[in-house]
Amino acid sequence: MHRLSSRRGVVASLASLAAVPLVIGVLGWLADWPLGMDSAVYRAGALTLLHGDPLYDADTLAFEPEWAQLPFTYPPAAALLFVPLAVFPAPVAWGALGAISIAAAGLVVALSLGGTGWRAGTSSAKQSPSLGLLARGTPLVVVGLTAAVLLLEPVWRTVSLGQVNLILLALILVDVMVLTARGSRAGGVLIGVAAAVKLTPLIFVPHLLFTGRWRDALRALATFVTLQAAMLALIPQDVARYWTRAVSDPTRIGTIHWSDNQALNGLVLRLTDGAPWSMAVALGVGVLLAPPAVWLMLRYHRKGDELHALLVTAGYGLLVSPVSWTHHWVWVIPLLVMLLARLPRDVTAAPKRLATLAAVVVVFGSYVLLILPGGRDPDGWSVLDHVLGNAYLYVPLVLGGLAFAKEWRTPQPRRPPTGVRAVTG
Repeated sequence: MHRLSSRRGVVASLASLAAVPLVIGVLGWLADWPLGMDSAVYRAGALTLLHGDPLYDADTLAFEPEWAQLPFTYPPAAALLFVPLAVFPAPVAWGALGAISIAAAGLVVALSLGGTGWRAGTSSAKQSPSLGLLARGTPLVVVGLTAAVLLLEPVWRTVSLGQVNLILLALILVDVMVLTARGSRAGGVLIGVAAAVKLTPLIFVPHLLFTGRWRDALRALATFVTLQAAMLALIPQDVARYWTRAVSDPTRIGTIHWSDNQALNGLVLRLTDGAPWSMAVALGVGVLLAPPAVWLMLRYHRKGDELHALLVTAGYGLLVSPVSWTHHWVWVIPLLVMLLARLPRDVTAAPKRLATLAAVVVVFGSYVLLILPGGRDPDGWSVLDHVLGNAYLYVPLVLGGLAFAKEWRTPQPRRPPTGVRAVTG
């Protein structure tokens, strides 16, 4: 009974937290505030689809407010999935999306805690003592961590812009850590849906393949292809325009050489003053990083550490994607939860772990990319600006390198687990 009441308390507290953007959205509608630049684009794409107008012909969409004049850069199926936003005025749509995103962040925190072996309401903490202390202090640790991560720049930017990154992150975690882990026939479907909104979640299809879950990988691809085929039947010209022109047109995405783009491609663009061969170099580096990344990911998977395996794949995907805006880096949430869970009761006994946790918090919580002395545009940057202006990239490169070196020196378990640890509580 106590556990049930604790869960109800968590849900109620998360609901109160998620209601904040919804209330602000309603007030913004009444006061005509410009809220949610990206959610306004989502909504405009849905309205354009409903009115039968072309999605990708013009630079702007007729249904966007003046302060959100941006092109629709998402796959055609995304416009269909955004149709519910068309019901609301733009500020209210932002508020609704913000509420769902905060709820998704809470789900991500809960799943990440489960992935570390911690369970809400436990009186002991054999696997994660530091979180066990938090559990005894308050049953609402999930709410507390959710409120805390909202202050991180990727999370704050996602909510403030009206982005869907937190929702996509939650879909991927549910798919891999719950559905596929339990052998559900729905495994892979949520990844396919996420990829139909943004193409970047496709990186988790090879993740499923490499980890031996080929049926789930096929379901993910089938879901993605089915949604594209449905749009081909509805709006064939738009589908053709997207896959032949819009998907590879960098001018539709934004200023990808600014510090907002924390991908290897963005790094090379900044260092070479926009060289046209930047993507080729970034892909070359990605090819070199692929074997150690796959090896490390499989190493964690075979040890039953699915959360860590997912973080390796996500970090690699963020590096090699042509564009990884700062708000795409919401994977910092499960990373921080994992680092926090591995702290011992006496944190001074593990200074390296504490320093790692602190460094990640500083990188993603300092807003350094928004407050660079030279600004977000690298034109005129100093050497220090260049060092600070690629801060997010260092996290997967440094942590991944250290993890690889550690695992390389550690003998492989003789009897790897036959299954993957599922999240059940």
